[in-house]
Amino acid sequence: MNTRDALERLSAQAGPSGFEAPAARLAADLLRPLVDQVWTDRLGNVVGVRRCGRPGAKRLLLDAHLDEIGLIAIGAEDGFLRFRTIGGVDPRMLPGRELTVLTDPPIFGVVSCQPPHLLKAGESRKSIPIADLRVDVGLSQEEAERAVPVGTPMVFRGGCAPLGEGRLCGKAMDDRSCFVILLRAAELLRDKPLDVDLYVMGSTREEVSGAGAKTGTFALAPDFCVAVDVTHGKTPDVGSKDYTFELGGGPVIGVGPNMTRWMSNRMIVRAKAREIPHQIEVMAGHTGTNGWHMQVSREGVATAVLSLPLRYMHSPIEVLDEADLEHTAALLAAFAEDLGEEAETLC
Repeated sequence: MNTRDALERLSAQAGPSGFEAPAARLAADLLRPLVDQVWTDRLGNVVGVRRCGRPGAKRLLLDAHLDEIGLIAIGAEDGFLRFRTIGGVDPRMLPGRELTVLTDPPIFGVVSCQPPHLLKAGESRKSIPIADLRVDVGLSQEEAERAVPVGTPMVFRGGCAPLGEGRLCGKAMDDRSCFVILLRAAELLRDKPLDVDLYVMGSTREEVSGAGAKTGTFALAPDFCVAVDVTHGKTPDVGSKDYTFELGGGPVIGVGPNMTRWMSNRMIVRAKAREIPHQIEVMAGHTGTNGWHMQVSREGVATAVLSLPLRYMHSPIEVLDEADLEHTAALLAAFAEDLGEEAETLC
């Protein structure tokens, strides 16, 4: 599998929370050759399973969410669209952004911005509230009302592109990059015997509620799960070094009260044994990932969180290191091997 090609294709799909169908269809197509069966559940989660063939085998679930942040139209004013946000959108970066408005067919839009010449004293140092921003789609009021119904979602325009050597920059890397990691892990395991049934889930609605992971995990009833998501990559402007991690430094293993300790430890042991570069993130409370919800499904699920360092999260210019993709997939594959046998003594 060409991981860069898969990520470029997935990133280009428009799939804000609750509207993930285009990304989900491609995710299912990419997953199908790597597992025994693929289906889409009631909330739009893409699920694949590779059965190990052992009666009563335990179940390992690997999850990465398919949705991205976005906007949603709530009406038009003088031909300009008013909107609210889908997920954690930072108003500081919206003015001047290019958007894809998900009409049928999609149309181009831009978030309006005032020229600096017209700003009043002090305004340049303030972010504009979401309620005061508008999307310009080049239409009259009547045309906008007809072309863009209330409830139409919008996403950042574009996909991803190379940035220097070995890095990619674009939208929806959170968390399509991690779904590509799941694909690569499944590929690495394809010719290896397993003693667990391996489930791969591309979940929906993580950015707004985690509903996809909640319902998907409940339905699949796994014995163990790993939430694979992004974490903050180091940049010169970020003061705290406790919450940022090196791009190219390998996967980030979560450690804390909301991860099952033996699973975190097993990740660390496997990384050291395979000489996989890795980093440790202390997550003292809410992990900010689907792992938070998955751990309390049914009577409880042994849960680990594995993260990919990512710069400029929740922007259209998210940046990752391709080597981290490969190392994270290698660690997931190593973790899955012999899990059923070892878990009997570790649980």
